[in-house]
Amino acid sequence: YCSYKQWYQRRVRGDVMATPALAAKERGNAAYKAKKFAEAIAAYDEAIALDPTDITFYNNKGAVHFEKGEYDQVIEVCSKGLDVGREQRADYKHVAKSLSRIGKAYLKKGDLDSAMTFYDKAICEHRDPAILKERSEVVKLIKEREDLAFIDPIKSTEEKNKGNEVFKQGKYADAIPYYTNAIKRNPQDHVPYSNRAACYTKLMEFGLAMEDCNKCIELNPTFIKGYLRKAALLKIDKPTEAKGVYEKALELDPNNMEAQQGYQHCANQMRNLSPEERAKSAMKDPEIQRILQDPAMQIILEQMQKDPTAAQEHLKNPQVAEKFQKLVQSGIVSIR
Repeated sequence: YCSYKQWYQRRVRGDVMATPALAAKERGNAAYKAKKFAEAIAAYDEAIALDPTDITFYNNKGAVHFEKGEYDQVIEVCSKGLDVGREQRADYKHVAKSLSRIGKAYLKKGDLDSAMTFYDKAICEHRDPAILKERSEVVKLIKEREDLAFIDPIKSTEEKNKGNEVFKQGKYADAIPYYTNAIKRNPQDHVPYSNRAACYTKLMEFGLAMEDCNKCIELNPTFIKGYLRKAALLKIDKPTEAKGVYEKALELDPNNMEAQQGYQHCANQMRNLSPEERAKSAMKDPEIQRILQDPAMQIILEQMQKDPTAAQEHLKNPQVAEKFQKLVQSGIVSIR
């Protein structure tokens, strides 16, 4: 026997349980952690029978049903707990947990709209970071569902054709929305990216044009027009890099007149530069940067500098010879 004050102090320290209902809850928690779900549910049912006014008993029971994949039972139990919590003016954090657990169950059932409804209600009660993270996943899934529903290759082609007609009229800004819709309708089609890049180039939005050229090439590495449009952007102030892109275009079609002329233009432009200017321009080329950052090439170049006769041995390797030739052509390395 002890006084209430002594009992309370022991309760705070965890020496005793406050009520038989809470003792049943603790047994349920222990069984849940041990994955003894039947025992856990029985213990939580006992706790609810002893004290049907505690929302946490319902939340914990709902968690067991969730682990068992019994999502309808999760919704039923947590909804009951939610009613109890409202009646008893329960802590908003517990209310939020009930709502988020219902939302999570709906998510597992594939009902994204209901899941979003309950997650929204949950964060109105308590903006718990964990709940916000779960809600963001639902937002992402809903967006993916909407994007997927929007995909229609036939309508994509229609939008692209409309954009082409407007582009021919010289209305480049007006053509962009049509190409954008074409992309949304069929994100895997490379052509609208190429066409939109042409619009951005005409409008001198070179950064956006380059993004579309790169995406076009990513989607279809054999589409020569993507390379030609990218090279045309680069040759303005990056002739070395542009020359490399024209080379790739010529690999696809050696007889392409635009690629031949562009390549020659860049080669002439580079010849007119001083050695310092050529080297500075070449350093902007990502391919040159990769070669210079290659540890193996760094060692080879250092050996060549110390012992020129070592070059003969290294250049027998076709890959090394190709990289070395690019450095020579770009003006980074000079042969005496």
